[in-house]
Amino acid sequence: MKTMKTMKFLTATVFVSLLFIGCSDDDAPEAVNEEEVITTLTVTFVPEDGGTEVILQTRDLDGDGPDAPVITTGNLAAGVTYVGSIVLLNETEEEPENITEEVEEESDEHQFFYTTTGGLDVTTTYNNFDNADNPLGTQFTLVAGAVSSGTLTFTLRHEPTKPNEGLEDAGGETDISAEFEVSVE
Repeated sequence: MKTMKTMKFLTATVFVSLLFIGCSDDDAPEAVNEEEVITTLTVTFVPEDGGTEVILQTRDLDGDGPDAPVITTGNLAAGVTYVGSIVLLNETEEEPENITEEVEEESDEHQFFYTTTGGLDVTTTYNNFDNADNPLGTQFTLVAGAVSSGTLTFTLRHEPTKPNEGLEDAGGETDISAEFEVSVE
């Protein structure tokens, strides 16, 4: 009988010990930062010296669904310097959510890249940065050079290597990439 009580006590002790070990905070998994849904990317170019703003936008309300994104494009004026800004929205919500705010709050984990192809003559400069003075890129300056045409692509990377030499060595994951046919006139 005494052996039976001892066995029950030892079994209970082992069970409780395992319970405490299994619930230790040391082994708690890291919190997952769930990626946001981005349905709309809007790039606004405002001429420094006044004039008509240019808006580029891609809007894909069904995500990977059958409908193609609705793309709005515009042309830039040769020799003009534009102040650019990027706004990201999740329009699947009843009240559209501004994802730009989260990207800017987590600036050390994000970076926009601007790339051109097809001979488009533009140069870009970052206007906002993370806490370590690495580029973020939701705000930038674009100088439209000579008459030309091509594509202008905006790519947002999540957790890129910073600093980097550009999109090719940045690593990370692409949150959104949008390509626009643009002309400098």
